Amino acid sequence: MPPSTSYPPAKPPDSPVDDSDTDLDLDLEELDPQTVTGTDQSRRKGLLGQSHQAPEERTHRIALRTLRMGGLRRGARRNGYGELGRSHAAGDEDAQGLLRDSADGGDRRYSDGSAAGEDDAPLLSEHGRRSLSKRRGSSASDRLRRVGLRLPSFMSGTPSNQRNPNEELDKEDDDPSSSRLVAVGSSQSTRFPPNIISNAKYTAWSFLPVTLYNEFSFFFNMYFLLVALSQAIPALRIGYLSTYVAPLAFVLVITLGKEAYDDIERRRRDNEANSEEYTVLQFEEPDRAASARRMRKPRSNPMRRGPKRDLSEANRLSDIQEEEEQIEGDGIQRPPSYVVSEVSKKSRDLRVGDVLKLSKGHRVPSDVVILKCLSNDPAAQRTEEEEDEAVPQEEPLLIDHAPEAAKSGSVARPAVEGSGAAAEGGSNGETFIRTDQLDGETDWKLRLASPLSQNLATEDLVRLRVTGGKPDKKVNEFIGSLELLPSRQDAMSTAAYSQDDDEGVKAAPLSIDNTAWANTVIASHATTLAVIVYTGPQTRSALSTAPSRSKTGLLEYEINSLTKILCFLTLALSIILVALEGFSNTKGNIWYVKIMRFLVLFSTIVPISLRVNLDMGKSVYSWFIQRDPGIPGAVVRTSTIPEDLGRIEYLLSDKTGTLTQNEMEMKKIHVGTVSYANDSMDEVSAYVRQGLHAPSSADSRALVTPSTSLTSAANVGATRTRREIGSRVRDVVLALALCHNVTPTTEENDVGRLVNSYQASSPDEIAIVRWTESVGLRLASRDRKSMLLESTETGHTVVKVRILDIFPFTSEGKRMGIIVQFYDKMQPGVPSLNSGEIWFYQKGADTVMSSIVAANDWLDEETANMAREGLRTLVVGRKRLSAAEYQEFSAKHHEASLAISGREAGMQAVVSRYLEHDLELLGVTGVEDKLQRDVKPSLELLRNAGIKIWMLTGDKVETARCVAVSSKLVARGQYIHTVAKLRRKDAAQENLDFLRSKTDSCLLIDGESLGMYLTHYRTEFVSVAVQLPTVVACRCSPTQKAEVARLIKEYTKKRVCCIGDGGNDVSMIQAADVGVGIVGKEGRQASLAADFSIEQFFHLTKLLVWHGRNSYKRSAKLAQFVIHRGLIIAVCQTMYSIALKFEPEGLYKDWLMVGYATVYTAMPVLSLVLDKDVDENLANLYPELYKELTSGRSLSYRTFFVWVFVSIYQGCLIQGLSQVLTEVDGPRMVAVSYTVLVLNELLMVAIEITTWHWVMVVSILGTFLLFIGSVPFLGGYFDLAFLLTLGFYWRVAAILAMSLIPTYAAKVIQRTMKPPSYRKVQGI
Repeated sequence: MPPSTSYPPAKPPDSPVDDSDTDLDLDLEELDPQTVTGTDQSRRKGLLGQSHQAPEERTHRIALRTLRMGGLRRGARRNGYGELGRSHAAGDEDAQGLLRDSADGGDRRYSDGSAAGEDDAPLLSEHGRRSLSKRRGSSASDRLRRVGLRLPSFMSGTPSNQRNPNEELDKEDDDPSSSRLVAVGSSQSTRFPPNIISNAKYTAWSFLPVTLYNEFSFFFNMYFLLVALSQAIPALRIGYLSTYVAPLAFVLVITLGKEAYDDIERRRRDNEANSEEYTVLQFEEPDRAASARRMRKPRSNPMRRGPKRDLSEANRLSDIQEEEEQIEGDGIQRPPSYVVSEVSKKSRDLRVGDVLKLSKGHRVPSDVVILKCLSNDPAAQRTEEEEDEAVPQEEPLLIDHAPEAAKSGSVARPAVEGSGAAAEGGSNGETFIRTDQLDGETDWKLRLASPLSQNLATEDLVRLRVTGGKPDKKVNEFIGSLELLPSRQDAMSTAAYSQDDDEGVKAAPLSIDNTAWANTVIASHATTLAVIVYTGPQTRSALSTAPSRSKTGLLEYEINSLTKILCFLTLALSIILVALEGFSNTKGNIWYVKIMRFLVLFSTIVPISLRVNLDMGKSVYSWFIQRDPGIPGAVVRTSTIPEDLGRIEYLLSDKTGTLTQNEMEMKKIHVGTVSYANDSMDEVSAYVRQGLHAPSSADSRALVTPSTSLTSAANVGATRTRREIGSRVRDVVLALALCHNVTPTTEENDVGRLVNSYQASSPDEIAIVRWTESVGLRLASRDRKSMLLESTETGHTVVKVRILDIFPFTSEGKRMGIIVQFYDKMQPGVPSLNSGEIWFYQKGADTVMSSIVAANDWLDEETANMAREGLRTLVVGRKRLSAAEYQEFSAKHHEASLAISGREAGMQAVVSRYLEHDLELLGVTGVEDKLQRDVKPSLELLRNAGIKIWMLTGDKVETARCVAVSSKLVARGQYIHTVAKLRRKDAAQENLDFLRSKTDSCLLIDGESLGMYLTHYRTEFVSVAVQLPTVVACRCSPTQKAEVARLIKEYTKKRVCCIGDGGNDVSMIQAADVGVGIVGKEGRQASLAADFSIEQFFHLTKLLVWHGRNSYKRSAKLAQFVIHRGLIIAVCQTMYSIALKFEPEGLYKDWLMVGYATVYTAMPVLSLVLDKDVDENLANLYPELYKELTSGRSLSYRTFFVWVFVSIYQGCLIQGLSQVLTEVDGPRMVAVSYTVLVLNELLMVAIEITTWHWVMVVSILGTFLLFIGSVPFLGGYFDLAFLLTLGFYWRVAAILAMSLIPTYAAKVIQRTMKPPSYRKVQGI
C-alpha cells in the first residue's frame, strides 16, 4: 500500500520506520493507558527521541493533521486545540474497523499503522477503545457514515433529521433501574431521587391510618371500639358515653403519642443528617458568550458534522504550529476551559453528578466514585515529592524496555509502569475510609482514585463520564467504567450504547476499590474529590437496610387469645341471661337489643386497661435494665418485648467478637521442620538478624532480597541444617512482612504524643505484622507503589520493594497475594522489570492453599494441630517470576479486568493459570483469638437454664470445633459429629439417620452442607437438630445465619435469641424474636440493629436469667390480676341483673365504673411490677428456675381459669351477700358492694406480693386513704348516712372476710402441698 492515499486517516502509512515507531508507541500506550503523563511522555519520545526518523514521521503527521483539521476544528474549538486528537482518534479507529471488516480481518499492519496515526491523540487509550468496541457492537453502515463524515465535503453529509431519533433512543436507554451514565460536575439528563435519608415510619397522611390499624388489629382494642360505638345508639346507651369512650381514648392517646414521639425523634435525627453541610465543586465557563455559542450545539458530534464549514490553509498551519509548540514544551496543555469554585450544599440538596470535596472525618453522604485524592499530610507530601523527582527517570526505563515487551507480545500493568504523579496535591490517589456503619468493621479500608481522573486537572473533571450499574445492595461489589470525553457536552450526552462512544478518548475500569458508599467516613488526611453516583434510597446503605419489623412479644399473643375467651364468655353470659327470661317475654324490648345491652354491661370482662398496664410495666422493666450497674452500657431499643427475655429456648451466637475478643496475637509459626512458639521466638529473632545483613559491605546502599545468602559472621561455622533453617525462617518472616494490606500510620495518643500503629481490614494481618516487628523486621512505610522494611535493631532500611500487583482477600477466595519487585540497592526512581527479583507471595486458608502449594507431607497435619489448639491458621507460599512471565501475566490480567461481564471470574482464571500453582511452601502461622471475659461460666449457666446454644460462625471447621470445646460450649467427652463438604443427598440422609439415634451428640456442620440441608431437607434437618444439645455451624454466610434462626422459629414455635457484634450478624439479629447486639471491635451496626445492646457477652446471663425472668413473671401476674379485676366486677353486674329479673341495668355507673379501674385500683395493681420471688444471687445460683418459665406456666390456660374461678367466687359472694344483707337495689347495697369490691382488690394485691417494696406499701395505703377521702363526694351513688352506722362496717367486714379467707387459705395449702421452685430454693 503506498504511503500516501486519498484518505490518510482511514489507511495507515506503510513504512518500516513507521512500523517500528508504531510498535513502540502502541506498546507504551498499552503499558500505561490510564496515565496522562505517561502517555504524553511516551508520545514525546516517539516523536522527538529518534532524530533519524523525524523527517519521515513529520511528513505523515502533517498530512494527517492537515486532513483532520477541517473536520475536527469545528468540534474541538470549543474546548481548545488539545481536544483535537481525542476527537479524530476514534475516527481513525472507525476507519480501520471498516477496513478490517471489509478485508475479513485485514492486515495486521493496519492496526499498527492506526496506532502510529494516533500518536498525536492525547490521552488516547488502546484498551479503552478496545473495551468499548467489545462492549458495544457496531454495524458497518454506522462506520461508513462516520467515516464519511471524516471525508471531504462532497463525500459527507448527514441529514439533521437523523439525529433526533438516536437521541430519543439514548434517553430511553438511560434508565435508573439499569446501568446509568453520570456526567461529572454537570446536570443529568435523567431525574434521580433526592439525597434524603428517611427512617421515619409514617408521613403526615399515613400516621393516623397506620397507627390506628396497628392498634385495632389487637382484638381487645377492636372490642372496646365496638362497645364505644354502640353507645351512639340510644337503645344501647347505658350511663354516660364518656364512661366507655374515655378509657379507649386514653389508651389510644398514650399509644399514638408514643408512636408520634418516636417518629418525630427519627425525623429529627434524619433532619440533622440531611442538613449536614458539604463542599461541592462547581464548574463554570469564564466567558458566558463563548458558553452560549457552545451550548447551541451541545450534542453535535464530529461524526455528524456537515460539510458547510471550510477552514483556510492558514488556519490549519497555525493549528499545526500551535500543536508543535505544545509538543516541544511539556506536552499538550489545554488552557483551562472552566473556572472551579466551591459552594456549600446541604446533604439533602446533593444531586447525582455533583463533585464533593471531602476531608478527614467527613461522613460520605451518598454513594460516590473517587476521582482525585490530594494529600494534606506534610510527611506524605515529602514522600511524594521524592517520588515525583524520580518520575523522569522512570520513563526512559520504560522506553528502553518497550521494544522487548513488544517483541514478547506482552504489556505491563498501567498501575505498575505509570508514573502516577498527581496533577495536583502531590498525592498518589490513595485515601482510607472507615466502614463500621456499613459492614460493622472498624478497620480502615484503602480506596483509590482511578489514574485517569487522578492525573487530570481539576477543571477538566467535567469531561469525565461514569458508567455504573443499577442500584444494588451488594456493598462489596461494583463494576463500572470511567470515560474521558472531548468536552463537557459530550460527557453530558446520554449516548451510552451507540457508536458515538468510540469518540471517548480514554476509558478506565472502575471497581469497588474506586468507591466510597454512603455512611462511610473518610479516615485519611487526604482531600478527596468524588462524584456522586447513587443518592438517597438508591444507595447501598439504604438498599441493604431492611425495614425493621415490629416485634410483638409472646405474652401479647397469649393475652390476646385469653381475651378472645373472655369475649366468648361475655357473649355466652349475655345470651344465657336473655334466654333465662325467655326470648318471647321481652315486655316491649327486642331480645337482641337486650343481648347488646348485656354485652355493653359486661364489657369490663375484657379490660381495656390491660394494655396500658402492660405498656407501663414494659417501660419499668426497660428502666431497670438500662440502670443496672451490673450491665453497664446496656440499651433497650425495643421496649415491647422485655418479657420474651424470660422465655428464650434457643440462643444463636456469633463466634468472632462475641464469644472471642477479636484480639489477635501471633502464637506459633511452623516452617516445615521446626515449630516456634512462646520463648522460642527469640531464636526467630536471631535468624532474622542474621538474614538482614547485606551480602557485601562494599556497597552501603545494598538491600536484602530473597536470594541474599546468609553470610553474616554470626552464621560462620553453623551446620548446613541450621543455615537452611535460618534461611527458611528469614524467608517466611520476609513473606509475612510483605504479603498483607497493612498500612503503618501515625496517630496522637491521649497525651498528645505521636505513636505508630497499623491499620488493616483484618486483625489477623495486624497481629502478623506486629509479630514481624517483634522479631526484627518493621514495616516502615507503604503506599500503592512501594513498601519499605527496616531493621528494628539498626533502624536502617533493609528491604525495599516495588508493589506490582495486589490480590486482596475475599470471603470466596479465602486468600490474598502480592507481586513485588525487590530493589537491589537504594536508588532514586523505579527500576526496570529486569533489574530486580520479582516474587509472588500468597497466604490463605489451608483449605484453598493446600492445592496451590507444591506437594508436601506436613501441611495438613500441622494445620490440624494448630486448629486443635484454637489457633487461626494461615499458609504462606511464594513463587519467583521472570520479567517475561510477569509481563505476560500482566497483559492477560489487564485484558480480563476490562471485561464488563464476567470480569471477576476472568481475572481469577488468569491468576490461577499464571500464578497459583506449585508455590514454594514457606510455613504456617497460628494466630490466637482470645475468649471474651467469663464466656465459659456464662455458657454453662445458660445451658443449665435450659437454653440450647448454637454457634454460627464464618470461621473454618477446626477453629470452630476448638472454640466450641475451649469455651465449654461442648461438654468434656461429648461426641462431636462433623458434617462437612456434603454434596450427595444420600450421604445427607445417612447423617440425619445417625443423629436421630444419638441425640446427645454435638453437630458440627459447614456452610456447604448446611446449604444442602436447607435446600433439600429443611424439615428433616431442623427436626433432628433441635433435639441436640449444641449445634456448631461454620463457614456460614449472613443469609444462612438468618435462615437458621427463621427455621427454628417456624418449626419449634419457641423463642429464639440471636447475639452478634458485626455487620454480618445484623440479618440474624433482625430475624430473631429477641436480637442482642454487642458493641464490639467490628463496630456498632449489630448494636444499633438489635433490640437490646450490651457491651460483653457475659452480660447476657443477667439480661436473661435475672431481668428476663423477672419481666415475664411480673407481667404474667400483672395481666392476670387486671383480668381478675375486670372479671369480678362483671360477675357482680351479672348477679345484680339476675336479681332485677334479667334486666340489663348498670350496677356501677359513670364515675364508679371509671374510678374503679383507675383511681382506686390502678397503682396497687401496677406496683406488682416491682415484685420478685427470689433475689439475684439465687437466680444465678439456680438457673433451673429460668427453665420452668419456658413452659409458660406463669400465664397459662390453667392459671387463667383458676383466676376466673376466684373472680366468679368473689364476685358472687360480694354482690350476693350485699344484696342479701342490705337490699336488692338501692344506694345502701351499692355502698356496701362497692366498698368491699375496692378493699378486696387492695388486699388481694397484698396477698399476691412475694417481696415487699416501699412503693407497694405507699400505693396500697395511699389508694385506701384516697378512697376514704373521696367517699363524701360519692353522695350521688352511696347512702352517706348509712356509712356512719355500725351496720355498714360489720357488713363490709363480714363480706370481705368470706371473700378473702377461703382464697388465702387455698393459696397457703397449695404452697404447702406443692411448693413452687422458688419456695424450695428459698428454704435451702
